[in-house]
Amino acid sequence: MKKIFFLLLTGLTVSVSHSQDISDAVRFSQDNITGTARFRAMSGAFGAVGGDMSALSVNPAGSAIFNNNQAGLTLSNQSIANKSRYFNDPQTQDKDNSFLLNQAGAIFVFNDRNPNNNWNKIAIGVAYENTNNFNNNTFSAGWNPTNSIDKYFLEYANGIPLGNITKIDYRDMFYEEQQAYFGYYGKIILPVNPSDANTSYITNVPNQGNYYQENNVYERGYNSKVGFNIATSYKDRLYLGANLNVHVTDYRRTSQFYESNRNPLTATETISNATFNNELYTYGNGFSFQLGAIAKVTNSLRLGLAYESNTWYELYDEVTQSLYSTTETNANQAFDYSANPNVITVYEPYTLQTPGKFTFSGAYVFGKSGLISIDYSIKDYSNAKYKSTDKFGGINSEMSQQLTNNGELRVGAEYKIKQLSLRGGYRFEGSPYKDGKTVGDLTSFSGGLGYDFGGTKVDLAYSYLERKSSQGFFPVGLTDPARINSVLNNVSLTLLFEL
Repeated sequence: MKKIFFLLLTGLTVSVSHSQDISDAVRFSQDNITGTARFRAMSGAFGAVGGDMSALSVNPAGSAIFNNNQAGLTLSNQSIANKSRYFNDPQTQDKDNSFLLNQAGAIFVFNDRNPNNNWNKIAIGVAYENTNNFNNNTFSAGWNPTNSIDKYFLEYANGIPLGNITKIDYRDMFYEEQQAYFGYYGKIILPVNPSDANTSYITNVPNQGNYYQENNVYERGYNSKVGFNIATSYKDRLYLGANLNVHVTDYRRTSQFYESNRNPLTATETISNATFNNELYTYGNGFSFQLGAIAKVTNSLRLGLAYESNTWYELYDEVTQSLYSTTETNANQAFDYSANPNVITVYEPYTLQTPGKFTFSGAYVFGKSGLISIDYSIKDYSNAKYKSTDKFGGINSEMSQQLTNNGELRVGAEYKIKQLSLRGGYRFEGSPYKDGKTVGDLTSFSGGLGYDFGGTKVDLAYSYLERKSSQGFFPVGLTDPARINSVLNNVSLTLLFEL
């Protein structure tokens, strides 16, 4: 009721246009290494190992390697720090810290003692995982020598009749018209002529350059998954499994862009500063499935193969925008303008199809003393697609051109000293973009330990992740990138109980 009341107060409109861009598709296509502390300590290299609650998220056949019923719970603390440099100005920094329930689940093992039945085991499990935590803060600031926010509004406005901006209610406008609305009523752009048929616009920002710009981005939300698993074992040599997954996403991105300039004033009003506020709320659910197999080639060597299907999301977007600006003249006159329709634009639901993934795995088990495991996954981000009642042909074409096939390498090791286990891991994931810069390569190191008390196990893990990116403040017009270096530290604690 509280949310509905808020919508009624501010105004509510439903639009058939959309505001999605490539970064949205990439965001919901990426998974982080989450799950149990043992899984995280070994960087998720469990495709041929199995026997861990989170191993099921890589290869569903892994549950058939369990010998006993088991339940577990994992808590995590995540800290992310972003250092940003815009042009050659001093580096800025922002960070965020969050505490979350990372994983919970249970496996039930049913053994067939009939010596004549080669299919001697069935395992059934259910697991919840927070597959991606979106909590993040990024602050970028500096002097842009050439480009102003006017280019963003001009990109949308040119070609739109002035009458569509001034004679149509904001709630009935398409997304492109709404962006032109903010530029026009914020006095950042001006029509070439005042007629309703005018489709050409010019800037009202002084063109001498040297614009001071700040962009503050505040992100909150998560991707989560509940997986229902079944697996079986043939002579304890071949393990087969499948998952049915239900995905839930809830993402909110609030950004505030500020620009000012100290350029010479004129007799007519020109923009001296502007603040453009945007809030995007995306929520919905999805479905995927997984198939996997693990072969015990020898008592020590295991090979694994797994396929994760596309995830089909049904998503909803809500967008809130406002713009505030100040103009000045050389007669020391200043005027404040506000373009704030107090409307939440709710878009028609649409489908996002994220790419599928193949994982090839190998593991060598040194009896009861430890193991070494390697996973390699392939995901083609260019196969991501938007679908809806209207057309996404343009952005789908851009994704196929800008995104690429992505490889991910995970290596993990474990060494046991009686009840104590020592673990370590390494992960490298290539950029999903062809340019290798928009979102760069990912490098991660991890380590941890565990102790077996008998019917109860306690595991602790630490992971370090670093990734560079090059992010423009807006998808069109003002696209000069801030160079961002992100470092994520995670500590996870898992409690496991035999049932």
